[in-house]
Amino acid sequence: MKEVRIARIVNTFGVRGQIKVISETDFEEERFKVGQKVSVVKDDQLLDEVTIASSQLHKGTYIMGFEEYHNINQIEHFKGGWLVIDGKEQQALPEDEFYQHQIVGLNVVTTEGKDLGTIKEILSLGSNDVWVVKRREAKKKDALIPYIEDVVKEVDLTKGEVLVELMEGLIDDED
Repeated sequence: MKEVRIARIVNTFGVRGQIKVISETDFEEERFKVGQKVSVVKDDQLLDEVTIASSQLHKGTYIMGFEEYHNINQIEHFKGGWLVIDGKEQQALPEDEFYQHQIVGLNVVTTEGKDLGTIKEILSLGSNDVWVVKRREAKKKDALIPYIEDVVKEVDLTKGEVLVELMEGLIDDED
């Protein structure tokens, strides 16, 4: 089963077996709805399969309860884990749209042929996402690549590569 992370479990909430999660999905309404079945995974180990009993947005995070748990002591070990779904449950996206897990790990190459590094994280900052690229050279700072048409020219999932055209000043190569 190809698992897709939909939320990071950051803490417990209250004493009635609820957790606090940070969403990793663009489909919160569907993924976090009452009755939805999800798996809890930590350190690549399946901890449990649970059914969402409650879900509420609270100060930028979601507070969730599960039908199977009603006490903080039962879910304390979930902290640091992930809520995941089976990859087959993903919705098809329009052309030129991608799931985050498809982008993270891709190599980034400039139109001049320079290998910049690997996408390690995606920041959602409002108007557009920013891709954080871990540079190949150990002393270089991470590069921040805005996901905009002028910069990202092609995403080739088959090759595992992103082609970018760097704007002047976008990357600090002084170090």
